[in-house]
Amino acid sequence: RIAAIPVLWWLAVAHRHDAFAALLIACLVGDVADGILARVLQATSELGALLDSIADTLLFCVAAYGAWVFYPDAVRQHAAGFASILALWIVENGAALLRYGRLSSFHTYLSRIAAYAMGIFIGLLFLMGFHAWLLYLAVGLLALATAEEFVLLWLLPEWTADVRGVWWVLRARRP
Repeated sequence: RIAAIPVLWWLAVAHRHDAFAALLIACLVGDVADGILARVLQATSELGALLDSIADTLLFCVAAYGAWVFYPDAVRQHAAGFASILALWIVENGAALLRYGRLSSFHTYLSRIAAYAMGIFIGLLFLMGFHAWLLYLAVGLLALATAEEFVLLWLLPEWTADVRGVWWVLRARRP
């Protein structure tokens, strides 16, 4: 996914919608497959979690740029929804950088659900056009996931990758 970022950027600059959409969707599917395989094969690591977060961040940025290039009217008409995604991402990652000096990489169940919803929104945006309800569903789930990640930032004094969620962290603390 990281290697695809400059290619995606170039495809957006060149206004190559179909090629951009195909590569972006391949990256989204690859992200899901990579995560599933890593967990099934028990091949997770701190470095893998960090690289996954970096790849997700870069892919998010290039997908946002692609949405702006290919769907400017939808982005303008629903600027609050698109801005909410960006703001939630910036605030949580900024807080993680301040707290731990790196991206959080919590990969909670709720953040995965929000990421899947965002991926579905982005994939369908480039395949079938803009659907406002998908944007706002993804924003709502992202807001819930971000709230949980702030609680985790408060609960976890040291950087910890791949936590399931607040409930599991609190359960592990009980004697």
